Amino acid sequence: MKLLFTLLLALLLIFCSPPTGNDNAKRSSDNLNELQKDVLKYFWDYAHPISNLSRERLHVSDLIYDYNRVTIGGSGFGILNILMGIENDFIDKDEAVEHLEVALDFLEKADRFHGAWPHWINGSTGSVIPFSDLDDGGDLVETAFLVQALICIREYFKDGNAREIELAEKADKLWKGVEWDWYTNEQNVLYWHWSPNYQWAINLPITGYNEALITYILAAASPTYSISHEVYHQGWANSGGIKTEEEVYDIPILLKHGGTNGHVGPLFFSHYSNLVLDPRGLSDQYVENYWNVVKNHTEIVYQHCVENPKNYEGYSESVWGLTASYTRNSDGTTGYSVHDPNNDKGVITPTAALSSFPYTPEKSAKFLDYLYDNSNGEYLGLAGPYDAFSIHFKWKAERYLAIDQGTIGPMIENHKTQLFWNLFMNAPDIQDGLKKLGFSSSEYGFY
Repeated sequence: MKLLFTLLLALLLIFCSPPTGNDNAKRSSDNLNELQKDVLKYFWDYAHPISNLSRERLHVSDLIYDYNRVTIGGSGFGILNILMGIENDFIDKDEAVEHLEVALDFLEKADRFHGAWPHWINGSTGSVIPFSDLDDGGDLVETAFLVQALICIREYFKDGNAREIELAEKADKLWKGVEWDWYTNEQNVLYWHWSPNYQWAINLPITGYNEALITYILAAASPTYSISHEVYHQGWANSGGIKTEEEVYDIPILLKHGGTNGHVGPLFFSHYSNLVLDPRGLSDQYVENYWNVVKNHTEIVYQHCVENPKNYEGYSESVWGLTASYTRNSDGTTGYSVHDPNNDKGVITPTAALSSFPYTPEKSAKFLDYLYDNSNGEYLGLAGPYDAFSIHFKWKAERYLAIDQGTIGPMIENHKTQLFWNLFMNAPDIQDGLKKLGFSSSEYGFY
């Protein structure tokens, strides 16, 4: 009897003992794997059935809502997710190649404006869907988000079998067709839009610092329609005016977010270009190490959520993250807003913390574990975490946006294996473009 009691006590201690550090690490790793599988569904299971490109949005209550509206930038993010799916054996490689062939053939025939695609196209016809009254032509930044993925396709498949090499060549041809220099309008700056109907009427120069750095790097790297280095230095960097010595929570910002001193922008500023652009050891005359730009940005947003100056219920070390997403309006309806420390509405956007895994792995892991282990699945749906939620207002958006869902998987892959950073940064034409603008990289050995 005494022996039996001892055995029962030992078993009780084993099964009731708190998880060890190794247990927690395995749980977080399993959650990371599950998250990547979940977000891939948006771009694989729910891709547009004709073009295989990514729909702008997905509403859980109405899966055919906005059925044909395809996003060009979000489709670029979607392509990266497909490559992530291949790399992790989530999807069959041959099926993925076929999927990408359809997508690239569709893009080749879709509306383009001096080589640039519009913000939205019809996923059945390829025709432009105007983004606004004057915006019915080329969108250079959305095009850049697509092109960075085309270059990753080229690099990923260039040494494969005959079919894969052909896919790589298609991607390369599409990238080389973008007339980046046209979008200077003969000025030393790139412009976001051009329309055959309204010409340069929107008149929006692409100036830093924001999500669009990749646009200048691709424009400089283009072997067919390249820009001069003056376009970057005078246009994007405002002849050095992009720099700042401002700090928030004693953390240096380094670059003016949105051109405003002391302002900290939404976290997508540190995600969209850095899906492929590796900031580790990346330097130019304005920043000694771009890693500090993105990591500091993330730390500031995290610290804001932890300090929680507006006393929103639910904010904590495990629940944080501000970026553009669906939002809760003051009347309780659902809208859209660019959340940041200066525009904090009590709304948490999961992509903010989850896409920051390379920069703040421990802090991002706490948020991940909250979603998958500690929230009873309240904020998870058919394609992973919902776009946004508010514990304070007892609200959640049971919806998804391609540009939000699309950064999570690739950035986690960069955290795990540096896949997209290595593909893009080792491409010879990209290194030529970076060097042309005065960049160097200790990580990739070019100066």
